[in-house]
Amino acid sequence: MDRFLLTRRNATIMESIIIIGLALVPLFVTFPYRVNIFLSWEGAYRLSLGQMPYRDFGTPLGFGYWLIPAMFFKLFGPQLISLVKAQVLINIAGGFAFRSIMRSMQLTLGARVLSVLLFVLSYSFSNFWPWYNHTVIIYQLIGLAFLLCSLKGGKWRWLTLFAAAFFTFLSFFTKQDGGGLALLLCLALLGYHSLHEKRWTELLGFIGFYLLTACLFILPFVPHGFGYWFNHGQPPHNSRLAISDFADEIMNYSQWLKFYFLLIVLVTLPALRNWKALWADKRQMTFLLLTIGILVEAALFQVTSYTPPDNNIFFHSFAFAFIITQLSQILQIKLEQLRYFLVSGLLVLLWWSGTFYKYVDRMLARVLPPKVETVESEENVVSRNNFMVNTDTTDVSTSLWIFSALPEFKNVYMPPSTVEGMERLMNMPEIKSKGRGVKVLNLSELTPLDHAIGYQLETGRNIPLWHHLGVGMFNSQLKDYSEKVRNHYYDVVIFEYAPTLNNFFPFALRDELKQHYRQVDTFLAPRRPTNATIEVYVP
Repeated sequence: MDRFLLTRRNATIMESIIIIGLALVPLFVTFPYRVNIFLSWEGAYRLSLGQMPYRDFGTPLGFGYWLIPAMFFKLFGPQLISLVKAQVLINIAGGFAFRSIMRSMQLTLGARVLSVLLFVLSYSFSNFWPWYNHTVIIYQLIGLAFLLCSLKGGKWRWLTLFAAAFFTFLSFFTKQDGGGLALLLCLALLGYHSLHEKRWTELLGFIGFYLLTACLFILPFVPHGFGYWFNHGQPPHNSRLAISDFADEIMNYSQWLKFYFLLIVLVTLPALRNWKALWADKRQMTFLLLTIGILVEAALFQVTSYTPPDNNIFFHSFAFAFIITQLSQILQIKLEQLRYFLVSGLLVLLWWSGTFYKYVDRMLARVLPPKVETVESEENVVSRNNFMVNTDTTDVSTSLWIFSALPEFKNVYMPPSTVEGMERLMNMPEIKSKGRGVKVLNLSELTPLDHAIGYQLETGRNIPLWHHLGVGMFNSQLKDYSEKVRNHYYDVVIFEYAPTLNNFFPFALRDELKQHYRQVDTFLAPRRPTNATIEVYVP
């Protein structure tokens, strides 16, 4: 039991199996329709058609998020499952970027493999679908990996420094908040490096490469309304920066972040006794700055990017890597030894069992009958399965969801009402008689219908990529759409009515449709709970 288990070779093999193996799992399963995935599909589809952001459609983000999905649309076609394939590549890239960061921090082999396992379980494995709040962090990790490689020196240091600046900007051009925080973290690490080495060339080089990349990405789009669409806090956008929001979230919640910060302080106390020696220890100080920086970023990111609520869980693996490294040194434990490595690995799997068991539970729910409380007497039976009374008569369990025959929705199941409604839509005379010439306004989460119907997408500087009023579109676009509805411009309008979501699709436009169009169909939106319906209108 005291023999060493890990060598560099078998550690690399284990890490590769963890990163690649778990990333490939989604290719062999089916999925329920993912809430909000419509935005991933629409942006990738438009780019794959050759449309230019800001000229042909407006978006408050940069277009870094859609680059990889658009490439996979070109390779495999505009199907939802192509997004899953794109995410496989994104997760593999993120896993190896994290591994590279841990190598640069010179973790022991045992600590490194365990940290990679935790990163994949906590951050990659649960992300089967691409989402900008995840992609922004993956680009950041790739940038950090290149930056730390560059700071080690060598003949490739300027090339890797350029790659660091490129991917850090791409992070910003995916999502401004996460990308901006990524830039600040890189500058902090470079600032310490410059002070330690008494040399500023790397810092200045990074800033120069970053500005060069920014110019290459931004300047071509300035004549096409980039300054209006790209959100940098200007009207009509909302910067989402409010001190009270940050204070509320951090002080009232953020238990894991505060717990990790406490542990980091405790395990760093021995080194803080001689802070000058800590400052002089470049590896240890860089690792500390990196970990604290990630925790600060996660604390802020959870406020500015508040949906879904687990956007910021990338911090777990960094905090774990730092803490377990310090504890193993303090306790003089070699995690490469079989007994310590196996026990630690099993504990990590137990800790994050929820990330993989929920998918097992979902598959079991589709083959096993739902649990029914057995009543053996006249007494009222109350258990964890029925103590709440569900008054939602429209709810449809995912075990009852079905697949559509449309290839754009391959391997994705939805409520029967949604699938049947799409079939009726595809068979409408207005759709079948006009073919590609039909004018359709699709304000729903079923954006793959764009390709299924085959109509020509509207383009122009005032056409939004998505239709969340106050986020993806504004009053100017609402006015244009309202005018077109009044003039009966569209042959068919697909409108998703989500009354519990603040203008997820503009309520005012629905009012115009009620007045100037005729509703001919309605069916459930692919959501659970089923709190939204899709309405079909014709003039």
